[in-house]
Formats: sequence, structure tokens, C-alpha cells
Amino acid sequence: MLRQIEGSKAVGEAVSLTRPQVICAYPISPQTHIVEHLSRLVKAGSLTGCEYLNVDSEYSAMSGAIGASATGARTYTATASQGLLYMVEAVYNASGLGLPIVMTVANRALGAPINIWNDQSDAMSQRDSGWLQLYAEDNQEAVDLHIQAFRIAEELSLPVMVCMDGFILTHAVEAVDVPTQEQVDAFLPPYEPRQVLDPAAPVSIGAMVGPEAFTEVRYLAHVQQMRALELIPQVAAEYEQATGRASGGLVSPYRIEDADTVVVALGSVVGTLKDTVDDLRDEGRRVGVLAIKSFRPFPLKAIREAIGHAKTVVVLERAFAVGIGGIVAPEVRTALRDKDFEGYCVIAGLGGRPVLKTSLRDMIDKAEARTLKPLSFLDLRKDLIDHELKRMEERRRSGPAAANIRRELGSGRGHL
Repeated sequence: MLRQIEGSKAVGEAVSLTRPQVICAYPISPQTHIVEHLSRLVKAGSLTGCEYLNVDSEYSAMSGAIGASATGARTYTATASQGLLYMVEAVYNASGLGLPIVMTVANRALGAPINIWNDQSDAMSQRDSGWLQLYAEDNQEAVDLHIQAFRIAEELSLPVMVCMDGFILTHAVEAVDVPTQEQVDAFLPPYEPRQVLDPAAPVSIGAMVGPEAFTEVRYLAHVQQMRALELIPQVAAEYEQATGRASGGLVSPYRIEDADTVVVALGSVVGTLKDTVDDLRDEGRRVGVLAIKSFRPFPLKAIREAIGHAKTVVVLERAFAVGIGGIVAPEVRTALRDKDFEGYCVIAGLGGRPVLKTSLRDMIDKAEARTLKPLSFLDLRKDLIDHELKRMEERRRSGPAAANIRRELGSGRGHL
């Protein structure tokens, strides 16, 4: 049944329906409401058989999750931004040990400078950590992906991040259909770990592996991720049978069958792109959108099959690899490596800057006219950039750029 509910609360309810046995929690915006809601459910007795651990840091949260999962408990945690960076050592340990932990990443910008608003820099920084990464377009999909994530993680014995845009989704109140306990129980069987610590047969995990075997261990981790390319669509299909709702999978196409121009994106910006495409279609323009749901493993074949016919491909990214540019765009280009197309990478929405339909339309206009730069920044304030570059040329001690730009905006000369 559809209910008007905050995204974080809906995700908390979805996680509770999976019957987690250990939840490790440390607050950091914008994921805090998720673990707060789970704590209330545990305290009220609605979520039974679960140990809720209030820990002293994000590093402790992941460390506790590793210990719980290693002993055979269904385990969950959540984090965002600097919190994810703080737990990085343990993040790599979780995947290296093959532990099926599920973690929400409420995507938020990374500092410095400090910024609490949304982009996807945090999860993208961990793209090579060995975790699967699934991206939600809206709160309904965030609910569905969390339930599917436990099934995927436990089948492969690999950890899964479910990424949902901070504040845009976590704090938005919208209509969401949270499945019933009976539906989730029918879809998600009781946890049977593929590996578990047993006091009757003690072993050490995470021990030293030398050059003679390390490559093989890493290769096997890659094999498991490649298995996920088959498992993720299978789990999505079974979830649709259980709930009557299509959600998840590797990619999600929108009006691309005959599209000459396709915009590729991840997360909540896909909704705005769909609205923009609808307007352009009403004008007779053949434009479509491809949402990537699984960023790790990266669905090369699925992307190729979906948009291999396109003449123009624009990859819209809410993260930025300083010194090179796009993160997703080079991987999309790999998927289309022998195709004849014009490819563009556009960085948008960093630090929570709104991504507007008018700006997206202008981006598509320029891409189709072949006037878009290969690497572009949506709504970049060129006046602020030029002013700061001039300052840096004129003064050796020009000061931190972030402080200078804030001062420029505060002076009234640079209103956003």
C-alpha cells in the first residue's frame, strides 16, 4: 500500500523487514534518520532478534559489522561522505574477506571545503574497493534495492552498497510502497552464510597472503563480481514476481529505442532527465535516457546493447575525478569502444547545486549541435573562475580558493 513517508524512514522499514541480526550505527548526515528509525524499531520491540550497536565512529561501525558478519549474522550499517572515508580501511577488509554486509551510502559531497549537500563523490571514491554498488533513482527504488541487496550479498558472499542521493532522497517525503513482511520473507530466505567462524573449528581470517597467491585471491574477487552481472537481473526479476514491481537490475532504459541522442546518468537526476526528454520528445526530437543501476560491477554488455545505436552519448556525472575529469564516462566509452558516436562528459550538481531542466535542455542542444566540449561543467560560473585565476596570477599568496570565492559571492558581485 502506498504511503507518504520520508525516504530514510522507508529505507529503515525495508531494512527491518529483512530481519537483520546486527546493526552497527554511527550518525552522520544525511543517513542519520535511517539508523535512528531502526533504533526506534528495536527499542519498541518491532524488530526482534537484532542487536543494535551504538559505536564511537564510522570505523568502529564497519569493524563491528565485519565481526558480526564473520560469525554468521545478517549485518547492516549506513554512512555518508567523510564517514565513508573514515571507515575505508575496514571497507576494503569487508570485501577482501568476502562478507555479505549491506550498507546504505546516503551520497554527500567530500571536503574540503566542507559541504554537507549531495553529490556522489563519496561512493565513487570507493569504486575499486570490491563492494557492489547499486544506485537508486527514487525512494521506491531505494526501498526495493535494499531488500534485493541482502539477497545478492548473501548469494555471492560479497558486500553491497546501496547508494541513494543525500537529502534529495533521504529527506524527501513521497509515496512509497513498502513490501509486507510476508512478501519479504518469501523473497529473502533465512541467512545461511557461505563462510562462518566456528569455535569448534577455529581459523584465522584476514591473514597475510604473499606474492605467491595474492593475484589469485584478487582475481577470484573479480570473478565473484562478474557473477553479479547475471545475478542482479535474476534477483530483480524474482523481486518483481514477489511484489509486482519492476525495480533494480543493471540498467534502466527510457525512450531510447529510436534515440539518436542518449544521456547516461545515475541516481535521482534521472527523474529530471526523464522530464526533460519528455519535453524534447513532444517536439519530435529523438532523445532518451539510460539509468545505470549497477555501477559495480559495471554492466558493459548491457550498456552496449541498450545504446550501441546512438549517434550522440552524453554521460552526466555527479562526481569529478580531479586531474582527469569524468569517472563514469570512460567506462561508458569502453562499453561502446568500436561504435561510431560522439561522446561527452558533463559534470553536474557538485555539492548540491540544483540540476535544472533548462540547463539539461541546453546541454542536449549543444551536444546535438556538436558544440559541447568533451568535458563540460553544467552551470559553471565562469566569472568566478576567471576572477580567482587572475588573483592567483597576480599574487603568490592568493589564499585558499574556497574562501576567496565565498568572499566574492558575499560581496554582491557574484550572486548565484
